[in-house]
Amino acid sequence: MSEDLILGIDGGGSKVLVALADRAGNVLGMSRSGGVNPMDNPNWRRELNRALHPFLAEARLAAIAAALPAYGEVERLSEQQREAIASSFPKARQLVLNDVDAAHFGAFAGQPGILILSGTGSMAWARNAAGLSVRVGGWGDVIGDEGSSYWIGRAALSLVSQCLDGRAAPTSLAKAIFAFLGLDDSDPLNALGGWASELKNPRADIAGLSVLVDRVAADGDVGAQQLIEQAAAELAKHVQAISPHCDGTADWTYAGGTFASSMLLAALERRIGRPAAEPKLPPIGGALLAAAQLLDWPVDDGWIRQIAATVVTAPVHSSEADLNNKERREHA
Repeated sequence: MSEDLILGIDGGGSKVLVALADRAGNVLGMSRSGGVNPMDNPNWRRELNRALHPFLAEARLAAIAAALPAYGEVERLSEQQREAIASSFPKARQLVLNDVDAAHFGAFAGQPGILILSGTGSMAWARNAAGLSVRVGGWGDVIGDEGSSYWIGRAALSLVSQCLDGRAAPTSLAKAIFAFLGLDDSDPLNALGGWASELKNPRADIAGLSVLVDRVAADGDVGAQQLIEQAAAELAKHVQAISPHCDGTADWTYAGGTFASSMLLAALERRIGRPAAEPKLPPIGGALLAAAQLLDWPVDDGWIRQIAATVVTAPVHSSEADLNNKERREHA
């Protein structure tokens, strides 16, 4: 029916976005809350429920596509994710998929290509002309996630500690991080160690420091610039490893908040040897596109352009907790 609505969910380690859209491709409203990765956040379902709450009573909701982190990786957690969506919207058609799969789907509007994602974590996802998908990376912060916001934030903390000890050259990252966190730099070990020991969601909070690395690098700090270059080198390895799945002419593109850093994107393009294709839709748009296909809506280039335009202008409801941490999550 023409009055049917769809819901897209784009989950990540530092935030979750939910968007409501109509058949014409208009995003009518959005919500935002904290991270929903069940691998490292025991409160993931509470954050998901916060983001879903504004849409629970929408009678016209006909289909939902939920792109969630870690889905399809650990069956016990995947079952919990499916149950969370089914119990919230029992009457609507539903699809749960991995968040990077949805990001690829949106970036290429369902067509072949290579997506490199860097947010709280990192991963590459490729789909070839036959429609077959593969992934590399995405091993999590303990094992991998090289080049991600968390990886950059963790490396920044390491560099600052070495700088304060005299084991590394001075970097203005130290002053920037202490100011950003509101810490007393007269007793740095006690202050920074105390902050780290009290983190409620360490992965997301450490990932939030990547925004400072980008700012300080842009101001000319050599240590911060080296961290950005190291992150780009790690992300380039993902693309190189997955490229054989596609033909040599396949486009590549990117997704994830870490790429708010133009310096990181430029460094990655240099290593890959060709510029990135512009994503057709952001990750939340990929979830909406998947939801539209559940209803067999006639999706065309005009619909995609409308989603891309209105997802930027739609009103956003944010939970109080997320508003308090918004700046730290910009790059996650």
